[in-house]
Amino acid sequence: HRNELSGALNGLIRVRRFQQDDAHIFCRPDQIMEQITDCLEFLKEVYSTFGFRYDLFLSTRPEDKFIGTVDLWDKAEKALKEALDKAGEKWELNPGDGAFYGPKIDIQLYDALNRPHQCGTIQLDFNLPKNFSLRYRNEEVTDRSQSLEDSEGTRNEDDFNDDLPTGYERPVIIHRAILGSAERMIAILTENYKGKWPFWLSPRQAVIIPISE
Repeated sequence: HRNELSGALNGLIRVRRFQQDDAHIFCRPDQIMEQITDCLEFLKEVYSTFGFRYDLFLSTRPEDKFIGTVDLWDKAEKALKEALDKAGEKWELNPGDGAFYGPKIDIQLYDALNRPHQCGTIQLDFNLPKNFSLRYRNEEVTDRSQSLEDSEGTRNEDDFNDDLPTGYERPVIIHRAILGSAERMIAILTENYKGKWPFWLSPRQAVIIPISE
C-alpha cells in the first residue's frame, strides 16, 4: 500500500495498492558475482520474451540519506559494476539514486510509444544483514557443536564481519524484482501489444463461433 500524492494515480500504471514479484536472495559475499549474473540472465530472458527494449543503470549511494559505512557502499557498488561488465550489457551510471540501504541496478524498459518505465530492479544490500545480525558458520568452524559464545575470544578484522567471532561470517542480501509491480506490467504489456496479445499470453486464446444452417 502506498498513499500517492494527489493527481499521481494513473490507471494501472500507478496504483495505491500493488503486488510485486520481489525476491530476496541470501548468499555468501563470494557468490555475489554468480547470483547477480544469474539475475541479469533471468531479466534478459523475460524481457526478450515480451519483446521489450530496455536500458540498465547503476544507481549509487545517495548523498545524504543512507545507512551503513561508505566503505561498505563502495564494496557493494564495485561488486555490481563487475557483474554488469561481466554480463557484457551496456549500462550507464546513475549517481545518488540508490536505495537507502544499498546500490542497485535499475532497469528502464520502453513501451510501444517509446515511453520509459521503471519496473525491474536488482539491489545489493550489505547493510540490512549487519543491522539484523545475520550470520552463518564458515569452513573454519569444524565442530558443528561449537556455539557463537564459544568463539567470543577472537574477532574478524574486516568491517563487514567485525562484530562476529572468528569462524562466523555475514551473508549478503540481493533484492530482485523482474516484473516489478504486476499491475504496472499488465498496463505496459497491454499498450505494448496494442491489445493484440500473443497466443501464449492472451486471456482468450480461442473463440468458438457457432454457424447455423
